[in-house]
Amino acid sequence: MLDDFLIRALLAGVGLALVTGPAGCFVVWRHLAYFGETIAHSALLGVVLALVLQIDLVLGIFVSACTVTLLMFYLQGRGSLPADTVLGLLAHGGLATGLVIMAFFPNIRIDLQALLFGDILAVSRTDLALIWGGGMLVLAVLARIWRPLLAATVNVDLATVAGLRPERTRLIFGLLMATVIAVAIKIVGILLIVALLVIPPATARRFARNPEHMAVLAAAAGVVAIAGGLFASARVDTPSGPSIVVAALLLFAATRFRRPRQS
Repeated sequence: MLDDFLIRALLAGVGLALVTGPAGCFVVWRHLAYFGETIAHSALLGVVLALVLQIDLVLGIFVSACTVTLLMFYLQGRGSLPADTVLGLLAHGGLATGLVIMAFFPNIRIDLQALLFGDILAVSRTDLALIWGGGMLVLAVLARIWRPLLAATVNVDLATVAGLRPERTRLIFGLLMATVIAVAIKIVGILLIVALLVIPPATARRFARNPEHMAVLAAAAGVVAIAGGLFASARVDTPSGPSIVVAALLLFAATRFRRPRQS
């Protein structure tokens, strides 16, 4: 029989995978892996500000991630810097600013290992409600913007001509990513969240018949990785967050040896 903490961890992981699968498809299609890294790295600044201001940790990360997202769109809109330069500036600037602020408050203590690599086994019932509630909200918004975002991914000019307002849709998706990362930090940590946004969709890509099918397969691959990583972690006593990502990598590698079914 499974322990309560392992059941909560599994439920939290499944709730996260159901969101990161579909959202991660656009990360793969739009080549946004570094964008995810940028938001994740800025999370340290959000953690520090949350501790200094004595507000909820997830709220601090969410505000920081949204601020970085809005700054990124503002700087890219000015067109004076390449996109990858803007991302690098915000990623390392946010991380460094968080560390500098922390130096002014020596009483602040942060579990950097849990922040970087997650602590899914410490998920509480309140965390579960946040993960599933926030996840369902993200999926509802993503379903709403799915068609315009997909059209903009295929061809921005055609989406603009069709009146789909691709820039607004892209901004909404960026804020959704900020929400997902803020909720997911406690589970897999800053350094590993992007892996869950990239590896399951990459696994599902060669087997998908259409974009919606790929989203479903990516969510399923994420669930398998979460379950496999958790049980392997419990059995051989390895860190839970990295174990989940290794399980996702093994699943990806296994699918490379199987030919996709021809229709």
